[in-house]
Amino acid sequence: MSAIQTVDNLDYAFPPKPKPLTDEQKAEYKARIKQLLQDKNAVLVAHYYTDPEIQALAEETGGCVADSLEMARFGRDHDAKTLIVAGVRFMGETAKILTPEKTVLMPTLKAECSLDLGCPPDKFAEFCDQYPDRTVVVYANTSAAVKARADWVVTSSMALELVEHLDSQGEKIVWGPDRHLGGYIQKQTGADMVMWQGACVVHDEFKAKALRDMKKLHPEAAILVHPESPQNIVDMADAVGSTSQLIKASQSLPNDTFIVATDRGIFYKMQQLQPNKTFLEAPTAGNGATCRSCAHCPWMAMNGLVAIAEALEHGGEQHEIHVDPQLAKEAMIPLDRMLAFKK
Repeated sequence: MSAIQTVDNLDYAFPPKPKPLTDEQKAEYKARIKQLLQDKNAVLVAHYYTDPEIQALAEETGGCVADSLEMARFGRDHDAKTLIVAGVRFMGETAKILTPEKTVLMPTLKAECSLDLGCPPDKFAEFCDQYPDRTVVVYANTSAAVKARADWVVTSSMALELVEHLDSQGEKIVWGPDRHLGGYIQKQTGADMVMWQGACVVHDEFKAKALRDMKKLHPEAAILVHPESPQNIVDMADAVGSTSQLIKASQSLPNDTFIVATDRGIFYKMQQLQPNKTFLEAPTAGNGATCRSCAHCPWMAMNGLVAIAEALEHGGEQHEIHVDPQLAKEAMIPLDRMLAFKK
């Protein structure tokens, strides 16, 4: 069975990139941020897709660089009273849901996610209501309100295993919001799934013909693909997986060169762990295609040094994450199920 739901005519207005800083300015802001983290009893957690200098700063100051779930869990378990989340807004919400007693700040609350924007809670609830006999499984890249409507929340690292488990129990599934990840899971498991038709603006742009052409130029390269990518890209992969799984693949595979179909922010960690290997961006343009995000999330790029310093100095409505307590309580139910399943 198949069914789809699309939010019509979504055309995302990408934010401007942060103004470039000189090396001297960068050094000044890094020093200020390090002092503010101490003064505010705060810790910086950064996603793999943020810019390399932000990931490095998180590591230098005792924070962490990870995927969205590990960011939230690190913040929950850390002694700091304030978390500053360098990522996109749903990541800040997840951190707040897991640690309601802490202050959760973001460099900017305008850092969005196309999967979140493309899955409005009211429309998704209406879609789910059409299938009352199905289990609702949503990707972590969603708002607190969408999570609250779900039975399960999943990350890309455990979505396949969870759906396989539910399918073995005879459960039929409503999946949202990423159509490519959902299609990949359905193909792997054979599960009965109806799909919300969302997509990531970064992964949706990878081009199969251009990737084949690149592979011809680098026949020795292994292709690493995030399953938010189109099926014809996934079909060419030597390894398919979440950010953390792709990082592990870059360590375990014998190849010296990798073509990577995910956000290029991940190269920081890959190169850190494998400095003698070569990592190439999978192509996002060619044959008349127009690259918009060019393998880097424009909202992730908003997490600059200036914005981090401002968040720590001023906090307030422009930076602090708030989640309605009742909504957080409802969203925590499927999040708890996910955490228990991963154990």
